[in-house]
Amino acid sequence: MAKNAAAVAAPTAKKSHKWVQIKRDKWMYLLLLPGVLYFVIFKIVPLWGIFISMKDYYAGVPFMKADWVGLSNFIRFFSSNSFLQLLRNTLIISLMNIIFFFPLPIILALLLNEIRVQWYKKLLQTLVYVPHFVSMVVIASITFMLLKEASSDTTTGGAIFEITKKLTGTGEQWMSSKVAIYWVLLFQNIWKETGWGTIIFLAALAGVDVEQYEAAIVDGASRFQQLIYITLPAIFSTVVTMFILRMGSVLDTGFEQIILMQNNLNKSSTETFDTYVYNIGRVDGNYGYSTAVGLFKSVVSLICIQAANRLAKRAGQAGLF
Repeated sequence: MAKNAAAVAAPTAKKSHKWVQIKRDKWMYLLLLPGVLYFVIFKIVPLWGIFISMKDYYAGVPFMKADWVGLSNFIRFFSSNSFLQLLRNTLIISLMNIIFFFPLPIILALLLNEIRVQWYKKLLQTLVYVPHFVSMVVIASITFMLLKEASSDTTTGGAIFEITKKLTGTGEQWMSSKVAIYWVLLFQNIWKETGWGTIIFLAALAGVDVEQYEAAIVDGASRFQQLIYITLPAIFSTVVTMFILRMGSVLDTGFEQIILMQNNLNKSSTETFDTYVYNIGRVDGNYGYSTAVGLFKSVVSLICIQAANRLAKRAGQAGLF
């Protein structure tokens, strides 16, 4: 009987202890409240909108009066000729960013970390951060001015177009080429976001114990050996975390950038899920079909981030969750 009474009393005592902790840390929970409300209002409540993907819903039609179509929007999307083209374009742009752009902030952070003159280091950091704050509209305008092609209206093209024309005899058709446009988008990302991406890696480098470098110097390690055996292992967990987060947005290619750089000649290569959702939903007003496409993107992103997290844990890293 005594054991049974103790078993009943244990959960009650544990629950009471939790309330004591909450009462003791009430101001900490109050500080947490704005963040919780943000996620509830802007992330959880809007989830009801996924039901739009299962309705024949157009702009101006009351939601409850729209016809229920089940999975018809998904079947229509997967069986359309656009699906494979959108998937190909999105994956090409995303994989190019992962392969060529993702390592650059890490390399730049390592280079900046090796600078010992502090005022020079801060100056370079400021200079490489600045492009992040430049509007993509401005960047697209500069790109167009540099790469625009000569036509019947303009006898001369952009600066880069004219340089390639002088060197090769025929100017490179950057803006209208179905392949070259991928590299234009990549270099725009590199120029705009590489410096900004170094912030988190520089913060990780700042946490490396200086005594490890001092001990390595005493042992006769070169700067390159210090980089390989001390610096890189110290920030490897941060690199893995950022890679997992990047995999979670593998189908996000940057709507603003692509819609600004898109034209009739390169549209077959630059039409991605982001621009397709905009054209079908906002322009054509077919919100049910566009919601289905957006939901597909979200599901794929969830699968990718889960897979990347599991691979990280199997590799001996902590993972994201």
